[in-house]
Amino acid sequence: MRLSGHTKPFAVIGHPIGHTLSPIMHNASMQEIGFDGIYLALDVHPDELMEVLAAMAKMGFAGVNLTVPHKEIAFRGLAKLDASARLLGATNTVEFTEDGLIGHNTDGYGFLMALEESFGKTVVDDAVFVLGCGGAGRAVALMAAKEGARSLVLADIDAERVQKLNDEIGGLTPNVVVRQALDRATQVALCRECDLVVQASPVGIKKEDPSLLPPEAFRAGQRAFDLIYMYPETTILTTAREAGAQIANGLGMLLHQGARAFKIWTGVQPSIEAMRSALEEAVYGE
Repeated sequence: MRLSGHTKPFAVIGHPIGHTLSPIMHNASMQEIGFDGIYLALDVHPDELMEVLAAMAKMGFAGVNLTVPHKEIAFRGLAKLDASARLLGATNTVEFTEDGLIGHNTDGYGFLMALEESFGKTVVDDAVFVLGCGGAGRAVALMAAKEGARSLVLADIDAERVQKLNDEIGGLTPNVVVRQALDRATQVALCRECDLVVQASPVGIKKEDPSLLPPEAFRAGQRAFDLIYMYPETTILTTAREAGAQIANGLGMLLHQGARAFKIWTGVQPSIEAMRSALEEAVYGE
């Protein structure tokens, strides 16, 4: 990679940020297509995010991704929001324009593309179980409701969070049946009934993290998708697979949300295959 006075800087911002694979895939793509840019990972405290974004605009950054815990902060702090960010109530992609910063959300797009690639279908007519209703789970649940899920189960120990999301889904898609699962027994019973199980909690980021659901929550014919992407198979995916479910980790979602972000920033189509190869090498050693 050659850097010059014309090199365009991009970055992902989080707190912490050491786990991210975004620089690996974006730099691989830019090198493949001959794009003069560099993609960095920056650790920024949440209290400083909006100030840092304003400074990055002045410094000539060409685009920024946001990860935990910044997506909701940027959503509240940015004056201009794309329809995707308004729908999902979070911003994972910041576009720098002459008219100011614009917040986008490419997570929903990435989620649907990953499901299609991994399982051959998205969420249409599915009963969907969402485990963890924070920022990522909220986006997944809202996207699933909008894209044709038959029903949703919202599973979390935070009753207030679940009720808030329940109300949002009701306002967006009143015909989608929504059920709540706050205790373990209810979660196990309702999970087993669902077609698609989405693990959207942070549990699993550490290799030693246990599965939040036991084997009896899963069955043959299900599809289990974990948004965590740093390992080929998290504990909950192993549990689901051994019970007969099809499984996929979040690597495809990371890939496609990132590709969509790059196109928003530059108008240029990135190299999906270079991005995929770099991610698979990092996670699988391939």
